[in-house]
Amino acid sequence: MGWPLAVSAGLMDKSPRALFRALLALAAGHLLATLLVLLPFALLLVLVEWQRSIQIGASLLVIGFGVYRLIERRHPRTLARIPPTQLALWSFAVAIAHGAALMLVPIYLGLCQAFDLDAGHEAAGVLMKASLVKASLGMAVLVSLVHVAAMIGAGGCLAWLVYRYLGLRFVSRSWFNLDLIWAASLIVVGVVALTFNLSSWR
Repeated sequence: MGWPLAVSAGLMDKSPRALFRALLALAAGHLLATLLVLLPFALLLVLVEWQRSIQIGASLLVIGFGVYRLIERRHPRTLARIPPTQLALWSFAVAIAHGAALMLVPIYLGLCQAFDLDAGHEAAGVLMKASLVKASLGMAVLVSLVHVAAMIGAGGCLAWLVYRYLGLRFVSRSWFNLDLIWAASLIVVGVVALTFNLSSWR
């Protein structure tokens, strides 16, 4: 969600370099936030013994956070204009507040379960088993780096396309509510995960 700030930085400085500097700052803040959440799990592998409780608790947490985001959709007005020098801090704070790395914890701890896997999901399963057996700081850093690379790659493409071809007028007139879509998807994923966990418990 930070890519519009990169577009803004590029448009205000009238320079693609400003856009890419903003993307770098956003990536740094997001990476720090994901590491802050993942590294404690790398150090506390005892939690694997509580796998069932973690799965159910994580499902309820995701559902609760989705419901909260549906009810409380306002963002603080102070976040409407972020100076380019504070983008890394903004990225870190927003990633922590939105629970950006929480979705990576089940993958890192190998808590995900799936049936009738295709080749892509089998590869992810191998990664999860490897991380469960050899969970380490290195694996937490690798998971964070891959996540941030994918996030900044997708957001960077959007920012560059909007900056280069559409401009600020398009962004201000065609904005749609990503928060609503995100909150609804959190609730759906949490309910599905909770259903699978409770049905396999019996």
